Amino acid sequence: MNFLNVLLRAVGFIPSLVAGIEGMCKSKSGAEKKDAAMMFLESALSTMDAVSSREIVDADKFRQGISLVIDGTVQCLNASTWAKKAGAQ
Repeated sequence: MNFLNVLLRAVGFIPSLVAGIEGMCKSKSGAEKKDAAMMFLESALSTMDAVSSREIVDADKFRQGISLVIDGTVQCLNASTWAKKAGAQ
């Protein structure tokens, strides 16, 4: 799988991942939820396979970038009606 496919899979998967983790880990801190999202995402995308096949040459920078995408997704979801619906339950 080429790098662009890995990146697009990650970005497309993050909103549902964040929403799912939010639902499962309501009592956890934001940092704990983010750690769970990062672990799940790395496993789902087989990041290590991409690193070993040299499609991702700097795994740390890739993780930092995905981390920023997760932060942005959370910020967007919290600013949307999604957050209001979840809080109203």
